[in-house]
Amino acid sequence: MSYILPHNHDIRSSQQVLSRTSDESETIQHRDKRVHEAYSITNPGVISTRSILSDPTLQSTWDHRAWIVSGCTTLLICFAKSALGVVDSHRWVGPLIACCIGYVLSDLASGIYHWGIDNYGSTKTLVFGNQIDAFQHHHKHPWIITKSQFAKNHRILAGGVTFIVLPINLLCKDPTILAFIGAFSGCIMFRQQFHSWAHGTKNKLPKIVLALQDVGILVSRSQHAAHHRLPYNNNYCLVSGLWNNFLDGYKVFELLERIVFFIFGARPRSWSGLDLEWTEEIETQSLCDSQY
Repeated sequence: MSYILPHNHDIRSSQQVLSRTSDESETIQHRDKRVHEAYSITNPGVISTRSILSDPTLQSTWDHRAWIVSGCTTLLICFAKSALGVVDSHRWVGPLIACCIGYVLSDLASGIYHWGIDNYGSTKTLVFGNQIDAFQHHHKHPWIITKSQFAKNHRILAGGVTFIVLPINLLCKDPTILAFIGAFSGCIMFRQQFHSWAHGTKNKLPKIVLALQDVGILVSRSQHAAHHRLPYNNNYCLVSGLWNNFLDGYKVFELLERIVFFIFGARPRSWSGLDLEWTEEIETQSLCDSQY
């Protein structure tokens, strides 16, 4: 037997459904206020991009660009002094080997730093708090790094290179040391770009980048993707990924975590239940496919 509900009952039912939907939407939005001021949730675990171009947190400012110019200028001075030293001494083997060593060690350094930022500290940690916060959000929304403008992504590292390498440029004249410093700091400064490319889609990446990823000169998309899957405690290196197999195979970071816990009593985040906290939310639609 069928029943016909009164019209006012339909209205009340609709209002109740809308009220529940509104409450659920508010709960989702407050779960991650920083991200959802720019993005809206349409389904649990799925993000639909509203307007990437208008999101100020992803855009570069003139201050950011100034730091990029400063960092790049510092690197150019470093390499120029090294090259002049090579011309004067007619010895190029040492500086060339130093460049290679700087490149290799930069990958190791990026992995150690990434491991530390991922596992220790909080948003209140001095100096590193903002980066710790950014890396936690990155695990939740990894694709956002591909939408962030270049200077925005690199301004902190460029500033670090300026303050650390510039004094070395002024004091050091050894072309071998300068070659090492230039290669090491250059790879560190641009590691966020390598990181961004590791999150890029194959059809949007330049062919030269794909080729460098395929031969292992830059960290590959498949290798870094493993870092964003459970248990979130491997493949930390962000330059070439050269050290990942060694560090993970010999459980170097697990040993360091036990040492840190034994000495300081600090538990790394990788020991906690991160399966829900770091579960990736997926981009369903982008109004801007440009990459900066």
